[in-house]
Amino acid sequence: MSTYMLEGKVALVTGGSRGLGRAIAERLARDGAVVAVAFARHKAAANEVIERIRKDGGRAFTIQTELGRHGDAAALWAAFDAQIGQHSPHEGVDIIVNNAGIGLSSDLASLTEEGFDEVFAVNVRAPFFIVREALKRLRDGGRIINISSGVARLAMPEMIAYGSTKGALDTFTLNLAKELGPRGITANSVHPGIVDTDVNAGWLRGNAEAEAYAASLAALGRVGRPEDIADVAAFLASDDARWVTGRVIDATGGARL
Repeated sequence: MSTYMLEGKVALVTGGSRGLGRAIAERLARDGAVVAVAFARHKAAANEVIERIRKDGGRAFTIQTELGRHGDAAALWAAFDAQIGQHSPHEGVDIIVNNAGIGLSSDLASLTEEGFDEVFAVNVRAPFFIVREALKRLRDGGRIINISSGVARLAMPEMIAYGSTKGALDTFTLNLAKELGPRGITANSVHPGIVDTDVNAGWLRGNAEAEAYAASLAALGRVGRPEDIADVAAFLASDDARWVTGRVIDATGGARL
């Protein structure tokens, strides 16, 4: 692949300050895209991502927006519009990566209405309206990449609401592919499995038993790394993936085959 296969493209990555979002933002920038790193709370981490990208010769800027509230998508794009002219000669966006999300470990009996509303607001409603608000900015031939989860294809009652949000995100992807296909815009979902990120650090890192268990779930015999997912996202963002749309890309390492 060309180092600058995304030269001239503009990408937005939500949840870009840490974990998978950070790895995806850095990879897209290495491939030549101008990257808008959207984040909610971790400003220092987001600034560190920008510094790393710029140190490597890339171009990026931050957008701080709290997702999960009415009007969040409009606020995000207003902040994008206010800055994009400083970083790219092209107004608008080519690649949208809906990565931001929150987890919820709760079974049906213990799930609260508040918890249900929050996880659906961040994981489903926010991506839905981020894309809707983007339609007048998203250029023909663009890419929509929704970071879903392997739990969308697995029965995990202890994460019933979270898994349901990812199933909804996959259905959203399917419909986007059909609706936006005439414009040459592709839409795909990515299913990560267990990945060594900050979100999983508390129970995974430094715990040999937990690491061995997580690795045993994957056919490839190890825990996922952020770059494993970032590389899949980079493929989907590239012209190499121009004929792939409406698909779920399993990036679990073959979990529970």
